[in-house]
Amino acid sequence: MTDSETKAATNGFGMPSFAFKLALPGMFGDFAEQSVARAQEGCEKMKGASEGMAETLKESYSSTARSATDYGLKVIEISNANTAAAIDFFAHLLASKSVTDVVTLSAAQARKGFDQVSAQNKELWELAQRLAVETGEPVRKRVTQVFQKAS
Repeated sequence: MTDSETKAATNGFGMPSFAFKLALPGMFGDFAEQSVARAQEGCEKMKGASEGMAETLKESYSSTARSATDYGLKVIEISNANTAAAIDFFAHLLASKSVTDVVTLSAAQARKGFDQVSAQNKELWELAQRLAVETGEPVRKRVTQVFQKAS
């Protein structure tokens, strides 16, 4: 070995640096392999969680569609009932023979209408709550599962 090669092979303190250079790749190689393995494991977990969330969203979507359809049908049913009640009221009102009959029919219709609207609002509220629960519950469960697996 020439003098310049010896100087290049030492670390400046007269000690050979080749042993240190050979040890570093081994340490870094092990560290890199472990990091790659952990990254692959993390990616597989994320892929599984993503697939699970996609399935949950599909289920939630179909449940939401059913609940929204039920809600829409209930609104149509209520509209139909209210229209029929209004037509009946006007038919009775037109058949009235005195002002007293008109006032009595109007008071009865107001009372009936208030009770009917209260019951209809209650039905719609229950449907809306069911829609919210059926939509959010599968997603909440799945997110909880993902976080439990992650910890």
